[in-house]
Amino acid sequence: MVRISAMQTRITPTRLLLTCFGLLLSIAAFVYALHACGRQHVRVEASQTVLPADGREHLVFRVVSDGRVAAEDVSASGARIRLVQNGNAVDAILLAPVMPGEVKLRTVWRRQALTVVPIRFVADTSDSFGDGTPDFLRLHRAEDRIAFRRWFTLLAERQADLPEAERASEINDCAALLRYAYRETLRIHDEQWAVATHLDELPFASVQQYRYPDTPLGTGLFRIKPGPYAVSDATDGSFAQFADAHTLMAQNTYAVGRDLRAAKMGDLIFYRQLEQNSPYHSMIVVGDDANEVVYHTGPIGKGKGEMRHVALADLMHHPDARWHPVAENSNFLGVFRWNVLREGE
Repeated sequence: MVRISAMQTRITPTRLLLTCFGLLLSIAAFVYALHACGRQHVRVEASQTVLPADGREHLVFRVVSDGRVAAEDVSASGARIRLVQNGNAVDAILLAPVMPGEVKLRTVWRRQALTVVPIRFVADTSDSFGDGTPDFLRLHRAEDRIAFRRWFTLLAERQADLPEAERASEINDCAALLRYAYRETLRIHDEQWAVATHLDELPFASVQQYRYPDTPLGTGLFRIKPGPYAVSDATDGSFAQFADAHTLMAQNTYAVGRDLRAAKMGDLIFYRQLEQNSPYHSMIVVGDDANEVVYHTGPIGKGKGEMRHVALADLMHHPDARWHPVAENSNFLGVFRWNVLREGE
């Protein structure tokens, strides 16, 4: 058994003095650490001050320090910015507009204004695929491509479900349905717009990259002339609000293939029926499983035609084999996808 004596547990004046001195040292170290933290030197390192107005995300500046900077302590205003932790620093990623211009990015760290970073956006005329669609119109982020597909198909399906009297009066054939759904997909979606389009709610996020008609092309939505994009295309009539089914297919989409299994929600299928006055015909692939189509028949005889919403399985058994969406049918041109969705393919 170990016996602890009174001498071993007694606190002597010397021991008390040493204990107090150690405590004072600890407090002093803590106060010094706070003081040093308060003196932390934080600065902004600009990465780029001139950027293309291309609708892409760009690293524009980095917030760094002699210590660690946390993203939650930094804020920036003046543009569409997201802040990302990068080790001990914070990266500022900016979503560039598609219109040329200038912005000033104001940066704050712990309520302390750091600096103002001026960014100038210059016109971008690149056309990565040479298909006539400028890169600033292509939806570069996956979130925007998903938003486009959701709105495009929702609007087409909604028109099919509405009574004829409430349907958009411009929809009188298959191409008109495509033009309508495409244009309204890219508009600002607010309550006023929802009422006008007979929607009870705004169920999805909208495309963020740009809003129609606020692009360098203005109201010109669809390419109507062949060839890669050129600077003069913005003013020489290469783009217009109107395009027929053939032009939509040839100048504004690209072929995915003739196998329906490659189709996604929001894709298109095209036919060429030479026996008709308007030989090119389009349908919109809808449904989460891309197993349905919506289309307008166009005029039938002396009638105006009608909207239809049918399962692809039913279309496979259409009594007229010319409408079967299979590779063996020479009238079936295949599955097509909008050029604006081509980025990231």
